[in-house]
Amino acid sequence: MRINIKYRRSLIVLGAIINVVFILARCVSNGEKDKTAQSPADKELITFESYTSSQKCMSCHKAIYDSHLNTAHHLTGQPSSEGSIKGSFEKGRNTYSYTPSILLSMEKRDSGLFQVAYFKGEEKRAMRFDMVIGSGVMGQSFLTWRNNQLYQLPITYFTAADQWSNSPGFPNDRVLIDRPATSRCLECHVSYAEGIAGPALEPTGFDRNKIMYGVDCQKCHGPAAKHVAYQTQHPQDTTAKYIVNPVKLSRQKQLDICTLCHGGNIQKTKPSFEFTAGEDLSDYFSIDSNDDVVLNSSEIDVHGNQVGLLKASKCFKMSAAMTCSTCHNTHKNERGKTELFSQRCISCHNTTNEKFKTATHSQINTIEKNCIDCHMPAQPSKAIAVFLEGEETPKTSLLRSHFIGIYRDEIKKFINKNK
Repeated sequence: MRINIKYRRSLIVLGAIINVVFILARCVSNGEKDKTAQSPADKELITFESYTSSQKCMSCHKAIYDSHLNTAHHLTGQPSSEGSIKGSFEKGRNTYSYTPSILLSMEKRDSGLFQVAYFKGEEKRAMRFDMVIGSGVMGQSFLTWRNNQLYQLPITYFTAADQWSNSPGFPNDRVLIDRPATSRCLECHVSYAEGIAGPALEPTGFDRNKIMYGVDCQKCHGPAAKHVAYQTQHPQDTTAKYIVNPVKLSRQKQLDICTLCHGGNIQKTKPSFEFTAGEDLSDYFSIDSNDDVVLNSSEIDVHGNQVGLLKASKCFKMSAAMTCSTCHNTHKNERGKTELFSQRCISCHNTTNEKFKTATHSQINTIEKNCIDCHMPAQPSKAIAVFLEGEETPKTSLLRSHFIGIYRDEIKKFINKNK
């Protein structure tokens, strides 16, 4: 009997020790986790009311707000207007002919702006421009409302040619009008769009009065209604509450914010717009992080998985802190400032180092002014390819590759051009 009692006591003591160790291990593990981490099951339901107007940010952050208005992010989703549409409505520049019998005309009417389809000169359908998708740097596509659903219009504006074209992926010999704009599409061009039936993996429609246009402050800093309410009531509290500062996030969480729209064909596992800054993107999407797949896939596109290309680069792998914002200031429009981006390269690559003094670099007098054309050259996008009127070969937009590497053909072109 004494042996059984001792045995039972030993088991109890052992069990208690195991429990204590387990609890301590969990505490240590939780302490090491990013303090911004939050279980999707525990977080509040994100609704339109979770957000505030971006103009509210201006009262405390006017300089940043004003600067951001000029960025492609801000302009990537807008209500349609004469000011937001880049293409011409002037006679002689406002049409696209599919065939001698089929013509689509961009027209101003008393009730709005329309794409109007004609067959042998007879009007068949007028489709209103309701939403602009794209800043116009590469081009713009357009959406139209039908009841509560958005559909992509058949004609796109292609910036490189300053012409109307067929929309990417659309046929160039007939008018296609039934391609819906999904929530996954909207997720990269508006900060929030509320489905009419509440959360669903793929809403069938949207409340047109509950859309936050463009990629605004709250896309990267999280829904700000509670933040604005608190800071308004406590102006003396200089420690920001209920808002995310991406700089304070872990490297991966910073990358997650960008991966949402620049991570290629990631597959959502939860409804669009549920992921917000500061969370783990992998809780909401299935993401392929294999560098070899990223580089060797025939489907990879310079307009697609830009984060994947960056992460596969030697520069990224050799850095402990490099993220997208190492090179990009999302608060400012810095497009085309090659020297500025090159200076950011030079901040990590010492030009006086012997390893930097290669035979190729020695042929370039102003290496500090342009690293980009050789190591991140502009390449044709498969995703942004359109047919201009009367042409049988699609035109593509050129975008810089985010795989930082050695492109020997581009280097030869650059040296010959700058001799």
